[in-house]
Amino acid sequence: MNRSKWHGHARVRAASLAGCTALVLALTATGTGARAHSPSHHHDPARQTLGAGDGWASHGTGTTGGAAADAQHVHTVSNWADFKAALADGGSAPKIIKVKGTIDAVSEGCEAFAAPGYDFDAYLEKYAPQTWGLEQDLSAEPDDSPEGLRRASAAQQDTAIKANIPANTTIIGVGRNAGIKGASLQIKGVDNVIVRNLTLESPIDCFPQWDPTDGSQGNWNSEYDTAVVYGSTHVWLDHNTFTDGEHPDSEAPTHFGMLYQRHDGQLDIVRGADLVTASWNVFTEHDKTILIGNSDGESTAVGDRGKLKATFHHNLFSNLVERAPRVRFGQVDVYNNHFVADAGYSYSFGIGKESQLVAEHNAFTLPKGTSPAKILKRWNDSPLTAADNRVNGKSVDLIAVHNAELPAETLRSGAGWTPTLRTAVHPARVVPVLVERGAGAGRIR
Repeated sequence: MNRSKWHGHARVRAASLAGCTALVLALTATGTGARAHSPSHHHDPARQTLGAGDGWASHGTGTTGGAAADAQHVHTVSNWADFKAALADGGSAPKIIKVKGTIDAVSEGCEAFAAPGYDFDAYLEKYAPQTWGLEQDLSAEPDDSPEGLRRASAAQQDTAIKANIPANTTIIGVGRNAGIKGASLQIKGVDNVIVRNLTLESPIDCFPQWDPTDGSQGNWNSEYDTAVVYGSTHVWLDHNTFTDGEHPDSEAPTHFGMLYQRHDGQLDIVRGADLVTASWNVFTEHDKTILIGNSDGESTAVGDRGKLKATFHHNLFSNLVERAPRVRFGQVDVYNNHFVADAGYSYSFGIGKESQLVAEHNAFTLPKGTSPAKILKRWNDSPLTAADNRVNGKSVDLIAVHNAELPAETLRSGAGWTPTLRTAVHPARVVPVLVERGAGAGRIR
């Protein structure tokens, strides 16, 4: 579902919700909505900081990004080379990077990363299941094989499209049409980062790997999250639009009978990351959307327990398949979001190992014939809190309807904690209109 179609759908829904628009306008007029939009009152959005009590990223020292940057560390960039140079300038000194227009990290196309001799048709011929089989993976293939040349090509793309975001940085789009496409923002091992007002088009993996041993029929595996928060703290993502843009999965071909998957996640929060707030974003047109905690393994769990705390509020999740979010370990607060599903919908909340999810005051718009029982997906026996949620305009107990329809996958109520780091909490019935009016890039007030 593209944004314009969703807008039309939202208007129809709004018309059927008597008084919702008037209430939204009243909330905005009295400052409640404005406070949620504008966390600080500085005249320059690039120097705004996360407001007190606004989600987990406000905990402790709070999140200020590059607000304290001096004039020498304020950059305006309009191409990928200048963007990466600005990131590297000054190390972890406070910096502000203003993105003007759309920056393309893959402006020369996938061919620019291909190693000499790499040929995709040769790759398909060599590893076709009818000749290679499904019992042996490709890890032992030599460097001069089709898989070896694919690895070399992938390594070149990896170096080219990943951008390491340093501590104490604000990245913000200028105006209504700023964005970055084809890049992977790596917020890795740092503290205090802000990313705002950008349309972030998911990078495509130019060289997905075929794994014959993945599942009963083999599978294509891809790399590159649009943004990954890896072992970092105090990260605020606000008023961005995450989208597959020009390369939706619906247009991807199949090879060896399987979807030639070229996308990974839109936002992953992993490896001991902590204290993240995602507010007023749009997540759209994607499969595996948000992963919090990347593994059930005990070695990973040691670094994840007590961390992975994240808040999601006033976001639009539209035309997604799954993981909005899928949670392991973390205390994750999801409130005042609108979820709009289509025919390809699988689930929204993935309940994973030792997760402590609180999902309250959200609105869901599901297609006719889609049961609210699909909203929750049990991966592990972890209790959650789910209160005051509405599905297609009606109050629904998400846990009760899930357990009634899926008794073999019973979920328990009570996440074991109560969120306190919230600003404006709106009634679930007004969330669709409020989010439609305010979420996404180009809408900072």
